[in-house]
Amino acid sequence: MMATQRDYYEVLGVERNASVEDIKRAYKKLAAKFHPDRNPGNDEAIEKFKEASEAFDVLGNDEMRARYDRFGHAGVSGAAGVHQFHDVQDIFDAFGDMFGDLFGGGRRRGGSRGRRGEHLRTSVTIELAEAAFGCNRELKIRRKKVCDTCHGTGAKPGTSPVVCDYCAGHGQVVQSQGFFRIQTTCPACQGEGKIIRERCPDCRGTKFTSTEVRLDVKIPAGVDNDMQMRLGGEGDPGENGGPSGDLFVDIRVKPHPLFQRDGRHLLCEVPITYSQAALGAELDIPLLTGKHKLSIPAGTQPGELFRLRGQGMPDPHGGPRGDLVARVQVEVPKKLTKKQEELLRELAELDSKHVSPHRKSFLESVKEFFTGDEEE
Repeated sequence: MMATQRDYYEVLGVERNASVEDIKRAYKKLAAKFHPDRNPGNDEAIEKFKEASEAFDVLGNDEMRARYDRFGHAGVSGAAGVHQFHDVQDIFDAFGDMFGDLFGGGRRRGGSRGRRGEHLRTSVTIELAEAAFGCNRELKIRRKKVCDTCHGTGAKPGTSPVVCDYCAGHGQVVQSQGFFRIQTTCPACQGEGKIIRERCPDCRGTKFTSTEVRLDVKIPAGVDNDMQMRLGGEGDPGENGGPSGDLFVDIRVKPHPLFQRDGRHLLCEVPITYSQAALGAELDIPLLTGKHKLSIPAGTQPGELFRLRGQGMPDPHGGPRGDLVARVQVEVPKKLTKKQEELLRELAELDSKHVSPHRKSFLESVKEFFTGDEEE
């Protein structure tokens, strides 16, 4: 991101309710005005070109725009999916197709220019405890590497790429349409300025082969499902000296048998008996770091919540730690001993509450139903 954080809508000169097409038109107009090909050696124009591109990168993406509208620059700074424009070439790599190569599509006249490598994406699954405290994971990915046989030339060993006859090595061709002269990428060499007569037998002229790479990745504490990490420069290598792409890692956190997660907070269901709810009790409940003795006051009602401050999940962005919320569930036993039943019936009498009579066998109940001998 640029040091001068002007409002992106102000940069593009559009209203906050502008449509995507309005935003795109505004960006094209500014990009054409400040394009380096029209302003050679003008550093101020280049900065304005980069500033407009940064604004369009955010406002032209519905998700990023929503985050920017809500949180401002802090909401999109470093977010996955937002390009890092270190130089003008990064902008050409991201948006060059928008201009139809009107200004050369970002390629320098007189030959090819370095291109950023492709971004890669993978995922990792971790336990809730690992998400709470952070962990290390070894990732295995497949990515490109420079071909060992041709050393990245794409040509058969003993041969070399030759200058393209169609564009004379410029990588661009100029077409005249009336008063206009339009420069487009050379269709023969695809802007490289050179073509390969005899292709490398291993990479078949692509300059790269595939390899498996193992990466030791530190996953920060507090990550949650659908979060994404960006590992800069761990994507495919660039061409002609261009920078490598990035690796994006999607985070998956397994469900936990005891805790349900709600952002930074954890919910734990705590079963208690009727007598514990009525008389009060002290119970050991689980924490991510061990256990905690929870005091249940007499008269606790089903579904009542007890909040333990700071015993939830950490905030990966540096905010306060979440809480653990224990929700009491009063369990009703399905089977009673004879003594338990006697005591409960005595309690019911003291409460003056009507309860069902002592359960009879199914056959006794059926017999009484048909004979009408059921006692009043």
